[in-house]
Amino acid sequence: MDTRKKFDPKELLKPDNMLRLYASGAFPMATEKHGSINWYLPDVRTIIPLNNYNYPRSARKAIEKLNFQIKFNTNFSAVLSGCADREETWISSELMDAYKRLHKRGHAHSVETWQHNKLVGGLFGITFRGAFFGESMFSKISESSKAALIALINRLIEKDFVLLDVQYITGHLQMFGAIEITFDEYTGLLHKAYTRGCEF
Repeated sequence: MDTRKKFDPKELLKPDNMLRLYASGAFPMATEKHGSINWYLPDVRTIIPLNNYNYPRSARKAIEKLNFQIKFNTNFSAVLSGCADREETWISSELMDAYKRLHKRGHAHSVETWQHNKLVGGLFGITFRGAFFGESMFSKISESSKAALIALINRLIEKDFVLLDVQYITGHLQMFGAIEITFDEYTGLLHKAYTRGCEF
């Protein structure tokens, strides 16, 4: 869904408007070339079912040996920067500022993987009631983003979340049980998620 023709893009990046769009199932991405921000609403959605996820045995063994420390929301800006630090990125400076505003409002969160007091990986996403919309992850050393994802799944289950939206299917996410569902199925999960007053 490209909303540029109907709305001022800057207005859409205000916290309340962003939350409304996320709550409808949309998510933003900036174009690499021009930096313009479009909102998307795909017909096929990818989720990790919180009642049927997978923890790869190989990842479990590797993570146990690496002595990671998992933290939440201690350095949201650094996680944003880590996710944006790649040759091609959809996370523009405008989007970074918008996510920081959502973080201040308590709706954007980071899961951080630390080793020897250094941030080595992590992920961030948006929460709205019982839904977590995963946005991006990064890894500076092997297995660090996987450790963050497992920590996220455990956190969401502990806090009684209903939906973990990961947008698009990848081989990395399939390892953890990610599946594609129709938009109707996705909408049903959204409605169920909005009946929960979850706090991340």
